[in-house]
Amino acid sequence: MSDDQHERRRYSRAPFDSNATLINTAAQWQCRLIDISLKGALVERPGSWEGNVGDQYTLELPLGNDEVIIRMTVIVARTNHEHIGFYCKNIDFDSIVHLKRLMEFNLGDAELVNRELSALG
Repeated sequence: MSDDQHERRRYSRAPFDSNATLINTAAQWQCRLIDISLKGALVERPGSWEGNVGDQYTLELPLGNDEVIIRMTVIVARTNHEHIGFYCKNIDFDSIVHLKRLMEFNLGDAELVNRELSALG
């Protein structure tokens, strides 16, 4: 990532290597989550995925024993032959609570996560 991109990013990203599911009305794809933030996510691009910047999807990230799922409505912000970067358009209350805990655990800084959450306001 260039220094300019890093400076524009206002939300911390937590590396999180995990399975995720990308869903739209026509299909779903299994993918690997690379990292996540309060405002988006980066995944490895599934081989059969043919989406475009601006397309809307649901991203589901199961935690632990799959009883807890972080679910967010996302918009494709950027893509290349290896990755898809998403902007979070909407996330339900339960999912944001779980995402906040995940971010606190992975970043080790609850105050930083609380400041970023407040900035979403």
